Amino acid sequence: MNFYVHQNIHINMLKVGSVSNSSVLQIGSAGMIKPLSNLYNTGGFKEPAPQAGDPSGGISGPVVPFSTT
Repeated sequence: MNFYVHQNIHINMLKVGSVSNSSVLQIGSAGMIKPLSNLYNTGGFKEPAPQAGDPSGGISGPVVPFSTT
């Protein structure tokens, strides 16, 4: 059995707050959503990013468990 959906969609403004790697934005009906991933170099970078530093900001010392009591 086949279903045919005819739609006319008019959007004056569409504001997307955020987009992540697993986001899906669907407008209208879809029989099947196919995954698509695009990677863009919008900054025009020509070399890899430098290595990330220590996430603690260089602070070292003993690990002290956190207690709520």
